[in-house]
Amino acid sequence: MQPDFSLADCDVMGFDLDHTLCRYQLPQSARLIYDSFAQYLVTEKGYDEDLLTIAPDSLDFCCKGLVLDIEDGNFLKLGEDGTVLRASHGTRSMTDEEVLETYGRREWKHFNTVSGMVSRSAKYYLYDNYFDLPGALLCARVVDSLDQHDGQKKYDFWKDMVAAIQHNYKITAFKEDCGTYFPEVKKHPDKYLQRCPESVKKWLKQLKSAGKILLLITSSHSDYCRLLCEYIIGNDFEEYFDVVITNALKPGFFSHTPNQRPFRTLENDEEQEALLSLDKPGWYSQGNAIQLYELLKKMTGKLDPKVVYFGDSMHSDIFPAHHYSNWETVFILEELLGDKVTVPAETESEPLEKKGKYEGDEPKPPYFVSKQWGSFFVDRLPGLENAEETLIRTWSCKCISTYSTIAIPSLEAIADLPLDYRFTRFSSNSSATAGYYPSPPTALLPNEESVTMK
Repeated sequence: MQPDFSLADCDVMGFDLDHTLCRYQLPQSARLIYDSFAQYLVTEKGYDEDLLTIAPDSLDFCCKGLVLDIEDGNFLKLGEDGTVLRASHGTRSMTDEEVLETYGRREWKHFNTVSGMVSRSAKYYLYDNYFDLPGALLCARVVDSLDQHDGQKKYDFWKDMVAAIQHNYKITAFKEDCGTYFPEVKKHPDKYLQRCPESVKKWLKQLKSAGKILLLITSSHSDYCRLLCEYIIGNDFEEYFDVVITNALKPGFFSHTPNQRPFRTLENDEEQEALLSLDKPGWYSQGNAIQLYELLKKMTGKLDPKVVYFGDSMHSDIFPAHHYSNWETVFILEELLGDKVTVPAETESEPLEKKGKYEGDEPKPPYFVSKQWGSFFVDRLPGLENAEETLIRTWSCKCISTYSTIAIPSLEAIADLPLDYRFTRFSSNSSATAGYYPSPPTALLPNEESVTMK
């Protein structure tokens, strides 16, 4: 495989929508998502009303890459080898001693399952995107509340949490104005959504003019997709894409066969009969990557068209597109912006033209660097007092270099580059920081260049 990667070599560009093409105002949308789940638990399931109020800094608990061990009520941050680097019971951080006592220096019991397919299961839940993340804080507070009232040892609140998620995000919720989430975004899109930068719109047009086929593949339903795209791109948004696929139900879109997940046409946002094959560009619902690829062969006139897919979720976008479809993948990782918080003051005096596109920008809270959980990319192994610190990559960080071609903070970061710009790709024989653009996370740089970890 070539050590570098260029968009010019790709025939097809696929984009996820939420947190990829459409970026959200994170503090506001996090609070809305938290409220929408909490409201349901309190009003429908009789949970403690205290869940409805949250302290201003409590969203600091939310950190991508956490895994909830459902039965124990523990949240875990995993090292690349599956050891537990940090843990909390509910919202309370466990001490190094408690972590060692509970988990030891060995692989967490479900690590094989989660790492094999970047999966979720009945035993644990992986938090890897901003739509889920506020639910982590809510679950942690539910554990706190149950401990306070019942002193439980095994927890069974998860089914109620799933019901809360389904109630707010179900396919008919937008149309029926049901739940808290959709009605609020409909009323105040400006409060929750960021408009697509002009540079990105121009870049999408350039890709089309260069003969690239553009896909939009989102698990959002068609009515919500339309609201987002009209707000962030404009009423002509359909002209930017050759194929739009909504309610794609990723990661199943990549892993299911045509029989399991056929494409459907839409009429007034209602799904119609299943299609036996995909014959022409257009707007579809559900579907599978196998039939989509057959259509792409026809559209490009190539036996083996090269596809690159941009997405923000390792579980739903990057891993399945890489693993099942063998597509190139560009991981959108906003944490690359937040990492700039840790740049020491003296390096900030570089002349502006030498700085990466984002270095002058102040990262916006709440999630980029969680005080409770530390860096998304690395952490120290919990050890005894005074022992030499051992830094270890997190499992989330390892997944990035294993399954992504490159990782960028946003589409805007590459929109001004020439189409034939050659990125260094992640690969097993290059350095661990190779595939990050415009620059690797500070935490991964050799110690003298990065801030020493507390």
